[in-house]
Amino acid sequence: MDTQLQLRTVNVTRYVTPLREGGSMPAIAEADDDFLYVLKFRGAGQGPKALIAEIIGGEIARKLGFKVPEIVFANLDEAFGRTEPDEEIQDLLKASVGLNLALHYLSGAITFDPITTKVEPLPASQIVWLDCLLINMDRTCRNTNMLLWHKELWLIDHGASMYFHHSWQNWEEQALRPFALVKDHVLLPYASELESVDTDFKAKLSDEFISSVVDLIPDSWLVKDSPFATAEEHRAAYLKYLTSRLANTEVFVKEAQNARENLI
Repeated sequence: MDTQLQLRTVNVTRYVTPLREGGSMPAIAEADDDFLYVLKFRGAGQGPKALIAEIIGGEIARKLGFKVPEIVFANLDEAFGRTEPDEEIQDLLKASVGLNLALHYLSGAITFDPITTKVEPLPASQIVWLDCLLINMDRTCRNTNMLLWHKELWLIDHGASMYFHHSWQNWEEQALRPFALVKDHVLLPYASELESVDTDFKAKLSDEFISSVVDLIPDSWLVKDSPFATAEEHRAAYLKYLTSRLANTEVFVKEAQNARENLI
C-alpha cells in the first residue's frame, strides 16, 4: 500500500541570485532550514502550471527510483520584492508572494553531456519511458535537464511536462496519444529496453500512488485561470489523465520504438 505523500514547507530567508538561463527565471535562495534551493516562482510566465508539472513529474520520477532533488513548498515574504533593486526581479517577487516551489540545490553538480557521459540501455530506456508518460519535451541535446552529482545521474526540471494542461483542450484524447517529440530525446538512441521497462514501471505506479501525488497540489494553484469549476474537479482531471495514460502505455512505447529505429 502506498503511504500518503507529503512535501515539507520552508520559508525563504535570503534571495541569493537569479538563474537567468531558465526561461521562467528561477533563483537560488536560502531557507530557514539553512539549505540552498532552486526557487521556482508562482508568478513567473507559466504560472502555477509549471509548478504543478514539477510536483507531478518529480514525485513520479522519485517513485520509479530516479534521483531527484527534494521538492519543497517555499513561502516567500512580501519584503523581498520591496528590497530587490532589479525591476524585473522585483516584479517577479511581488507576483509570487506566498506559496512557491523549490528544489534542493545540488551544489557543485555539472550538466550532463551526452558526448562525454555514456548512459547504459536500461537507465536510458527508463528515462525515455518516464518522459513519454509525462510528455516532457525538455530532455533534448539542447537542454538535457540532467545533472551529474557525486558521479550519479540526477533528473531536474519537469516544469515543461504535460504541456496540454496550459489549455486543457481535448485533454482526454491527449492522454491516449503518443509522444511525437520523443524523436528529439537525448537518450533515445540508447533506449533499447523499453518493453521490459514498461512492464516494470507500470507495476510501480498504482492509481492510489498517482492520487497521492495529485493530492499534493495546493488548491490555490488549481483555481487560478482554471477551466474547471472547482479545485476538486481540476484535481480529478489530472488524476484521470495520468491513470488513463498509464493504462495505455503501449501507445507511447511503440512511438518511441519507431522513432528509435529511424535514428539508428
